Amino acid sequence: MNVILVDDEERARNSLQLLLKEYCPEVCVLATASNVPEAVLAIQTHRPQLVFLDIEMPDYSGFELLNFFREVDFEIIFVTAYHEFALKAFEVSAVDYLLKPVDIEKLKLAVNKAGERLNNSQMQSRLDLLKDNFKSEQFNRIALPMAEGLLFIEVKDIIYLEAEGAYTRIWVANGSSLMISKRLKFFEDILQDRPNFFRSHRSYMVNINYLKKYNKGESSLTLDNGKTVFISRDKKGEFEAQLKRNRMTLGY
Repeated sequence: MNVILVDDEERARNSLQLLLKEYCPEVCVLATASNVPEAVLAIQTHRPQLVFLDIEMPDYSGFELLNFFREVDFEIIFVTAYHEFALKAFEVSAVDYLLKPVDIEKLKLAVNKAGERLNNSQMQSRLDLLKDNFKSEQFNRIALPMAEGLLFIEVKDIIYLEAEGAYTRIWVANGSSLMISKRLKFFEDILQDRPNFFRSHRSYMVNINYLKKYNKGESSLTLDNGKTVFISRDKKGEFEAQLKRNRMTLGY
């Protein structure tokens, strides 16, 4: 897999190159660049399959590199010191990133994923979604990994999520469901700041905008699609408090 490294810090470029040489033998570093203009020229010259791209650089940011290409036909792994919301934006956009200093195991995993995606990368769609997510304080769409690639859905269309072992089934507003190869905890983490989503049970997370009935005695929730999910006893108080915060209760 042919690779280009882009980082304004020489030490960071050298360190990453050494790690790739030792732990990712399938990678061939064709060139390095210290800024975006150099990177654009290197990419046009070498046509790499993968670019490691630092975000914070002088003059142009790593994101601005993308503006120099009509269509991004190579995989990108961002190398960043960002955290919290920014990392969630990467996660829900299915764009890989590495935190500085680079962890060896995460590096190997990111390279393997990039290799698997080369023939069906949807990189441009993922980058468009990433840019949209960075523009706002809340992401509106997420990219879900499917056997044939990625499916992009609106967060507001998710009715509820159901744990099925190491997988999660997502029920959406059009009546269909999607089986995703991520645990429910992953979705709980990325949706934890959304006041309309609530982890009601170890097996369920619900969008309370689709709540039709709360049966306190039976510890269950009936949703607009007719499905009934359970709410744990120890979650009832927290759930009722969230309903009040969302102003969904009247005299309760």
